[in-house]
Amino acid sequence: MFNVTLGQYYPGRSFLHQVDPRTKLLATLAYSILIFLVKEPKGFYLVGGFALLALVASRIPPLTLIRGLRPILVFLVITVAFNALMTPGETLWGWGPFHVTREGLAFGGLMALRLVLLVLVTSLLTLTTTPIALTDGMERLLRPFQRLGLPTAELALMMTIALRFVPTLFDEAQRILRAQQARGARLRVRGPLAQMQALLPILVPLFVAAFRRADELAVAMEARGYRGGRGRTRMRELRYTWRDGVTALAVAAFAAGVVYLRWFAG
Repeated sequence: MFNVTLGQYYPGRSFLHQVDPRTKLLATLAYSILIFLVKEPKGFYLVGGFALLALVASRIPPLTLIRGLRPILVFLVITVAFNALMTPGETLWGWGPFHVTREGLAFGGLMALRLVLLVLVTSLLTLTTTPIALTDGMERLLRPFQRLGLPTAELALMMTIALRFVPTLFDEAQRILRAQQARGARLRVRGPLAQMQALLPILVPLFVAAFRRADELAVAMEARGYRGGRGRTRMRELRYTWRDGVTALAVAAFAAGVVYLRWFAG
């Protein structure tokens, strides 16, 4: 039921694995912004091609990423249905006050495609970057904000732990679900109120487990003498290589293509 790739690491020595985490973080951020500037079909060919290029460069099996889309399938269906019913236009099907329009289906499909590509590219970031490298990359990128008094090391660690705990919490939810089903809990019921009540036997133990894991992690970090970034040394210092230059050029070309199609193409 829960198969999440976001937050997991897939060991490898591919081109994308060896790119500096700072470059991958900035590239992912740029892609996340540019994908919402795309309006025309040609633009979606461009963003889809860039995602395919990143997949090839990562050498990660496509089925691994496809399985990671299962948890958001319900959200994708809701997105398409909501836009199909709420967007005015040519009616394709109607029942009472509900009308499905051609323009709504098209817009909902494009929004779903954006979300799918966004999840795929974000998953590639965590699949090709170790948690330690991801933390170091975030800390280095946030370092200029230290002058404003921000605890950059703690913020970077917090974001990395949050990403890392996503698959852990989904696995915990799956175990709780199976345990409740073995105890005879009725989880498949009709009606929104009944469904909310049916989720309580899963959500309450899940929140308890999440707080317990957070407390255990805090105790372990304190026992190991973690004090943020003060006086901290690293076994491997981050260095830019030719791979980062190639990645930056590819992102710049992609951004130029999106901008051209968005504002200058006829």
